[in-house]
Amino acid sequence: MDLIEYQDAEMMMMTLADKLASEISNCLAAHDHVSLAVPGGSTPGPAFDTLAGADLHWDRVHVLLTDERRVPPDHERSNERLLRSRLLTDKAARATFVRLVPDEGTSMDDLARRIAPELPLSILVLGMGADMHCASLFPGAPQLDAALAPDAPPVMEVDAPEGLEPRITLTGPVLRGALSTHVLITGPEKRRALDKAARLSPREAPIATILRDATVHWAED
Repeated sequence: MDLIEYQDAEMMMMTLADKLASEISNCLAAHDHVSLAVPGGSTPGPAFDTLAGADLHWDRVHVLLTDERRVPPDHERSNERLLRSRLLTDKAARATFVRLVPDEGTSMDDLARRIAPELPLSILVLGMGADMHCASLFPGAPQLDAALAPDAPPVMEVDAPEGLEPRITLTGPVLRGALSTHVLITGPEKRRALDKAARLSPREAPIATILRDATVHWAED
């Protein structure tokens, strides 16, 4: 694990945006397209705001979420809604968005076939909860063992710990297979969780499934 500490979150977001832009550009020099998997939520928003204005061949960038709730895309809890307002704007509006929710009348197998051309992921960005979850892989979830298994499908539907709508998540093999992985966290609580996760198994701390080869970006606030 490569841990980078920043003086503040603003500097971290700017640096991460620059690193992602550089990695996208370098990857496009060798491949027809780049697959960029990113988290929802508000935390990475400032990095996305900066990245969206980068002068890249966005028409060759495929963006997908690491996980999503089973809600309409305009729902207040939809990760897609947040992504469209923070990343898929400005110059990045030309990127191709690969939805992580099956369309009406399609199955999870159909969704797996939709995701397959994006694998292995070129660039993966993850957040981490204080409970050490990543994407929608939560400690203690009934589907966790299946989602972490080497033969797991690329996407699975899992129960939400808060008892709300179920979620769809990329699984352990997909996350582990990414060519470049960045983890974005802030605050002392999550730093303590990160240190703890480094000593635990993926079953106890799902984020541990990718830590060995990840670059972790942390700022205290």
